Amino acid sequence: MRRFFFILAFVLAFGLFSCRTEQKTITVWTDKAEMASYIELFNVESHDVKAVIVYKDALATSLPPAKDEKKPDIIIGSLLQNSLTKKNFITLDSILGEKNKKGELKKNRLDKDGFYNSLLDYGKFNSRQYLLPVSFNLPIMIFSNENKGAISDKYTLELEEIKEISAKFNAKNKNGMYSKMGFAPSWNANFIYTAVKMNGADFRETLNSIVWNDSALEMEIEYMKDWTKKTNTSTTAEQDFSFKYLYTPSYKQISSGRCLFSYSTTDEFFSLAPEQIQDTDFRWLTKEEMIFAEDDITTAGIYRKSRRKSESKEFLLWLLNSENQKRLLDRSQTMNLGTKTFGICNGFSAVKTVNERYFPTYYKNLIGNLPGESSIQSPFALPPRWNSLKNRVIIPYISEATRTEEGKKIQTIEERLNTWSKQFN
Repeated sequence: MRRFFFILAFVLAFGLFSCRTEQKTITVWTDKAEMASYIELFNVESHDVKAVIVYKDALATSLPPAKDEKKPDIIIGSLLQNSLTKKNFITLDSILGEKNKKGELKKNRLDKDGFYNSLLDYGKFNSRQYLLPVSFNLPIMIFSNENKGAISDKYTLELEEIKEISAKFNAKNKNGMYSKMGFAPSWNANFIYTAVKMNGADFRETLNSIVWNDSALEMEIEYMKDWTKKTNTSTTAEQDFSFKYLYTPSYKQISSGRCLFSYSTTDEFFSLAPEQIQDTDFRWLTKEEMIFAEDDITTAGIYRKSRRKSESKEFLLWLLNSENQKRLLDRSQTMNLGTKTFGICNGFSAVKTVNERYFPTYYKNLIGNLPGESSIQSPFALPPRWNSLKNRVIIPYISEATRTEEGKKIQTIEERLNTWSKQFN
């Protein structure tokens, strides 16, 4: 009898031990290639929970998952905030907290005040937190250190300043052709898009389509046309100059002495090798001291039908911990990933202390030049197919509408949108 109880106790103990040490697996859907390295580190450190990655190039349009697909537990990527957010994700208010008077935070909580407030608001739906921000990027104007004296402000540039400084830089040869041109709106359609967004175009999702402020959009288009006419003569002159002189990457264009500015974004600029940008500086592109974040903010959420919700929360707590993110930055540098991608998920971290304490260590151009929390403006919710819509409808329209030459009547946004929509119906 004693032997029987001994065997029974051993079996029960072994069963309990097995339950405790059983590895539970979560599935992470993402459109961020950097997550593979992050998940690898998580799996090394985690004993009870393991993660597997499923890469989805068109992540936002893959939701909800097809019936025959293995369902995700966590979804991390761009353009997840839209009208389907509430249907796809659970609320995450339970893992956000505030420090008490002693500066302490409850266990298994993320400090709500540790995030950029506008980015946190971006992940809300009806005042509930469905998505947590992971990373973001900002628009910048880059220039050669040789021309730093032409720029008075140490941190920011507004459109009117760029226009005025560029006009002073311009020069023509004896044949009346431009030999130098400070900057031209038509050189980069994404610059024009950023400008119209900064000035109130307000593109946003509605009923699986988009709406915008038409008067603000047309006003900024006229401003761009006026800029070109008064500063660079015509769009044709801008394009001729670009074809003749600006056939190299942007960081080489500004070092050639032919132009003063080039438009870029933080992910593009800081993904370059240090030797490529060592003689280059930048300023934040602003509107009344506000910097408008790029549309593709990376957010993370837990899929509503996940069966591993508690384990998924554990992963998010790990991913968004500032010390863990420092180690992710170290890992990227050690593996030479830092010369191909920027920061956390190819952007600034949504956790303020990570940018303030660690980013300047790896990106010297950021020393003393980090954006303040109050200056960052998040985009509106956009449809899952926004990248396609933007590149096939919005960008072609504003590129044509801002040309100074009179020509045939161009298609309106509504006409282009109708043609685009037929592809997905």
